[in-house]
Amino acid sequence: MNVRRSAAALAAIGVLAAAAPATAAPSPKVTVPAGLFGKGDPTYDGVWRQSLALLAQHTAGEKPADKAVAWLTGQQCADGGFASFRADTGTACGGKGAQTDTNSTAAAVQALAALGGHDDVTGKAVTWLKAQQNKDGGWGYSPGGPSDTNSTSVVVGALAAAGEKPARLRGKGKTPDEALASFAVPCDQKGGGALAFQPDKKGKLEANADATAAGVLGSLGKGFVVEPGKARDKAPACASDGKATPARLAGNASAYLIGAVAKSGHLMSAMPGAENQPDFGNTADTVVALAADGRAEQAKKPYAWLEKNAAKWAEQSGPAAYAQLILSAHAIGADPHDFGGTDLVRALDKLGPAPAKQAAAPEKKATEKSGNSVWWIIGVGLVAGIGVGFLFSGRKKNRP
Repeated sequence: MNVRRSAAALAAIGVLAAAAPATAAPSPKVTVPAGLFGKGDPTYDGVWRQSLALLAQHTAGEKPADKAVAWLTGQQCADGGFASFRADTGTACGGKGAQTDTNSTAAAVQALAALGGHDDVTGKAVTWLKAQQNKDGGWGYSPGGPSDTNSTSVVVGALAAAGEKPARLRGKGKTPDEALASFAVPCDQKGGGALAFQPDKKGKLEANADATAAGVLGSLGKGFVVEPGKARDKAPACASDGKATPARLAGNASAYLIGAVAKSGHLMSAMPGAENQPDFGNTADTVVALAADGRAEQAKKPYAWLEKNAAKWAEQSGPAAYAQLILSAHAIGADPHDFGGTDLVRALDKLGPAPAKQAAAPEKKATEKSGNSVWWIIGVGLVAGIGVGFLFSGRKKNRP
């Protein structure tokens, strides 16, 4: 999610995404507008974090504040796409203005489609997304950019949320399923079953946990919000025999993720030049992916690890992180109001306009503090100039 998108977004600005939580100082030139969740600089993730926050509130049974929804719809560009953030909505997108991207647009579509009543906005956005499909069937972060697993998957989720049939979409040649299959690491290779963010310059596919979690949802035609899939009756294993179907792709990817969290219960980040450390965001995405593929039992171990360890990360990282945890709780049927002693929903609510159903509720003593929501962009300034090999994604994570 926010994590999943990190690699794609950072690729667009020429750096490698970091797959570990951190904070970034808000830019003194950017004022966080009223109606937007979080206090951190929204330049690179304003629409993304707002979309996830609204979607998480809705999933938790709340009605997001009109002010918060209006902020998101007001970010749409004239062509139907969304940029990561438009500080001045009176300035046209493109050129020297804000640049539209598939990830922000797809996230906004998923949120607004869930809320309902915004068909005009989502309709224009869907038309824009369809026009950005590449010949290989996938999508890149920026219009015309090379396809990647994370962007393709988040767009597939958006199209499905809007009532489209993305598996049939063949705008310029191949389908999204064909694009995702091209990113899958063969079973007989290192990381078999996983998906790569993109092939490297030599065409090699390297397993990426964030992209793999994203790819499970993309191959199943699902978005950020999932209900547990039909329970599987046997342990997963990477399979290469028989017909190559989206379901098999998802199963192979799930097998990889289960193996990745089997020992510790969580994924590890692997940022060049830094010590490996637990990857909270992509672990949350893994919970959602496994649940979506009918692996709810295997998803319980990483979720339990998150319950014990992720509250501080979310406090430091902000609204999108809280949203990821809420959506992971929803995916396995857990209570987001009791996440290892933290009420994730209340913590998220405190970072933005109060939801309508809580507007008149008495204030309670808070145990959470707001924090920056841009950990997925801390690769900027830390690993500038490094090409993306991705996480995000993940993402491309992380969705991160």
